[in-house]
Amino acid sequence: MPDQLTITILEGDETGQELLDQAVRVLAPDVVGLPLTLERFDLSLAKRRETKNAIVHEAAEAMRASGLGVKAATITPEGKDDVGSPNRILREEVDGKVIIRTGRRIPGVTPAAGIHFPISVVRMAVDDAYGAKQWREGTEGGDDEIAYRTEKISRSTCHAVAEYAFRTAEKMRGRVYGGPKWTVSPVYEGMLKEELDEASTRHADVRYQPVLIDATYAGLVSGDADGPLVIPALNRDGDCLSDLVLPLFGSIAGAESTLLAFDADYAPRVAMAEAPHGTAPSLQGKDVANPMAMILAGAAVLHYASQIHGVAAAEQASRAIYESVLEGASAGVKTPDLGGSASTTEVADDVIQRVRTKIDVWSSLGTTV
Repeated sequence: MPDQLTITILEGDETGQELLDQAVRVLAPDVVGLPLTLERFDLSLAKRRETKNAIVHEAAEAMRASGLGVKAATITPEGKDDVGSPNRILREEVDGKVIIRTGRRIPGVTPAAGIHFPISVVRMAVDDAYGAKQWREGTEGGDDEIAYRTEKISRSTCHAVAEYAFRTAEKMRGRVYGGPKWTVSPVYEGMLKEELDEASTRHADVRYQPVLIDATYAGLVSGDADGPLVIPALNRDGDCLSDLVLPLFGSIAGAESTLLAFDADYAPRVAMAEAPHGTAPSLQGKDVANPMAMILAGAAVLHYASQIHGVAAAEQASRAIYESVLEGASAGVKTPDLGGSASTTEVADDVIQRVRTKIDVWSSLGTTV
């Protein structure tokens, strides 16, 4: 166990950076009661262009060493000859396999479609539609022009998604629900279905309800999908699903997104957490953006620090942040997107005060989580 935890802080753009700054305030050692070193890397678009993405590779190397990362939202330029997405580089270089996003009820906010239990989307972190080779043939702009795309998924990534989905369902006491469109694509999407079926035999105590992706969407919006759910998904399906699931609970800024890389036994060895939303340029400088997801990203990384580095106090700090964020919302300390009037800074201030109080009280009682 290290004497001091290091968290790799990946800075970003626009409102994404402003929210990261608030999350870092919550992670201050005098707030969480942990000896933390925050190692910062500038992943802003300007710096990525200046270094031709060398800064992203440096950050990935640092995160492989620390095992922990908190990332701000970054701009992905559209030009094919530009620097592209730093997320793709980070995921590939730390060998990230799974991204997990969990929608959960926010106290004081009425969820849509009668949903009250947590819903975790466990998606592939690499391959599928992202990074696929694309080209066109025929007359440009003509009726005979045809666009092509080659996609791939690997057995190892399918296995990681399936195994982690069932392990997550065990912890949540929920069921594995959903899946790909294996009837239409039995060779490609069927590979994930095969791994899900195999995982269900290894985790026989977990309820398994395979449902085609289109029926999964219908079940979520109709309210038929009740109880804690874990939804395994291909990369792009999972991206779209999480953008639906999180707003069902009130806001896409209400929960964190975590990239995981695993060891041979599928225990996490690298965890990078971020907010699932973009850089929100229209909110920049207004101090009104919701910092919940970004603050919870810090809490998620501390949770995984307890697993990766065996630091029990990190789990206590993680729980203090999770509870403080939700208690603050319950008390009405909410940004306008959740029907409140608090500023970004005021929400972070409230979380910091609550975390400090919890850590102090737990310490005086000699209790741990």
